[in-house]
Amino acid sequence: STIAQREGWLAEHMLIEGITCPNGTKKYIAAAFPSACGKTNLAMMTPTIPGYKVECVGDDIAWMKFDEHGQLRAINPENGFFGVAPGTSVETNPNAMEMVMKDTIFTNVAYTSDGGVYWEGLENTINSDIKITDWLGNPWELGVSKTPAAHPNSRFCTPAKNCAIIDEKWEDPEGVPISAILFGGRRPEGVPLIYEAFDWKHGVFMGSAMRSETTAAAEYKGKVIMHDPMAMRPFFGYNFGNYLKHWLNMEKQCDKLEGTMPKIFHVNWFRKEKNGKFLWPGYGENSRVLDWILKRLDSFDCYEDTPIGRVPAPESLRLDHLKTQIN
Repeated sequence: STIAQREGWLAEHMLIEGITCPNGTKKYIAAAFPSACGKTNLAMMTPTIPGYKVECVGDDIAWMKFDEHGQLRAINPENGFFGVAPGTSVETNPNAMEMVMKDTIFTNVAYTSDGGVYWEGLENTINSDIKITDWLGNPWELGVSKTPAAHPNSRFCTPAKNCAIIDEKWEDPEGVPISAILFGGRRPEGVPLIYEAFDWKHGVFMGSAMRSETTAAAEYKGKVIMHDPMAMRPFFGYNFGNYLKHWLNMEKQCDKLEGTMPKIFHVNWFRKEKNGKFLWPGYGENSRVLDWILKRLDSFDCYEDTPIGRVPAPESLRLDHLKTQIN
């Protein structure tokens, strides 16, 4: 991040993905979420809306700079994926599960007597005659043991070429054109599903004010809501005030090149009801939010202005055949 500031570009904790609409139009977005908040699941999403296709450029790091036309372009500097294992399953991320079946290093997961691996989320895949050894080397029994089988921050490390939906331009040195930037974290209350910044400055403010419920990937224990600006809290290489100035200065760079800045949005898949259940089903259903974002990138008038930003106008967010009831 320090080198990026010195040279006038952005080194960020972001996924990069391409989204193709039913009409064949493709756009790329970058999204900054704290660790263990859904970057890999979004980057490898299987959309539930017919006709949509998602392709993955990267799930963790984005290096972004302007081309000569003022278009912000991003590359993924990593050669693979270093994803959180617990919660990853065929139901939540089938592309990731297919990807880790070969050439993969697992850290701090449990292992099984038939030579496989195990973590929380794979309960439906284990036969009753299989014995499990937890990440500490102790015998572990499903439904009996009181401690997790895998460390909550256990990981899989896999070459990106193993991903079935890797984008054809994932190694293009020119990078992919970024049309939108998403910020978001785990906010159980008080933050809506999706809203759009009024302009670049407002978007930088939204990112700087980002907060998220702590996970096993952070150093705090318990469900604490922690400030995590731009999902970069563990990764800042220099003074945060100067970091914000650098983000604001990106707009001046763009103006000199007569380009257009990406739109900025804030998402929250993790809002809960009073009984603790998630209001939004997430995973592939997040394609409904991406659908609205793409409408806004095409300047559709499908929003209402509020004090916090632009929110979907009534009936502009597609909820047909949604898997869960939204209250």
